[in-house]
Amino acid sequence: MPKLSRLVALLGLLLLGAPASGQTVTDWITGAPREAMPIGQWPGGKKVAVCFVLYVEFWGKGHGPNFRSDMTDRHPDIVDEAFRQYAIEWGVPRVGRLFRELDVPLSVALNAEFPEKHPDVWKSFRASVPAASIVAHGVNNSTEMLPLDKGIEAQKAYIRNTLDRIEKSTGVRSRGWSSPSVYPNLDTFPATAAEGIRYTLDGMDSDVLSRLQTPGGPLVMIPYPPQPVDMGQYLSRLKEPVDLERQWIDYVGELAREAAADPGRPATVVAIGVHPFVMGTPSGAASFRRVLEALKKQPLVWLTNTEAVMAAAGQKP
Repeated sequence: MPKLSRLVALLGLLLLGAPASGQTVTDWITGAPREAMPIGQWPGGKKVAVCFVLYVEFWGKGHGPNFRSDMTDRHPDIVDEAFRQYAIEWGVPRVGRLFRELDVPLSVALNAEFPEKHPDVWKSFRASVPAASIVAHGVNNSTEMLPLDKGIEAQKAYIRNTLDRIEKSTGVRSRGWSSPSVYPNLDTFPATAAEGIRYTLDGMDSDVLSRLQTPGGPLVMIPYPPQPVDMGQYLSRLKEPVDLERQWIDYVGELAREAAADPGRPATVVAIGVHPFVMGTPSGAASFRRVLEALKKQPLVWLTNTEAVMAAAGQKP
């Protein structure tokens, strides 16, 4: 009986995480009210919205993900620095060209320092995908992260600085947010809303849109589940792009099959994180190409970007 009680309690906690259609629940991270945003269907009668989000990040020399952890004590660490530099100079442009060629919408999670430090790369990339959504992703991913230990006002100032710098470099005032290194805290959600952010990718526990009612204002949560993110699979779980190809096709395909079997269920949405370290290599791009080609053939799948999802959900700028 105690085991059964613990199981019931655990199921209750899980049900509190993401609201079902028409429900308002208490968000399990922030404690704020979280409202369901039931969408019957996406434009064109589609039932599954898929946003590929390319993370265009600045790490700085000596910082960032490592391809060979056994070499990090070398000075200089040529292998790991090259791993990161290749992503900047070759991976980012290659992904941009792929999306232009296949005419697929793209979202970009952008560190404010990237276009400042690599203006030529950014200019070339942006020319490939001029309509891509720009989601603010902090200042950088290493030395200037969210000031999580300094209170909400410090976070608001950091977010404002990020938005100002991105707007200066790109001409776009982002209204979407993805915390650098996926590391927010309880203050981040109201701080982003207070600074004009209207949607976040920091919600990772659902298949559908929801709205968090924060003290700083409402904040739409576009699901960004950790399982399909390429960098975690590649570096932590040693999966290759061809493994991600299968996973992404299966992940989206199953959502589409569920929708076809039960047309009355709410339309789903997933934001899938893509990094140039992984999918910006020639082999990565080849797998990515097959994914996009396969998903374009799915009758219930809408390949789109985050701003289009917001518009389709009735969330005006």
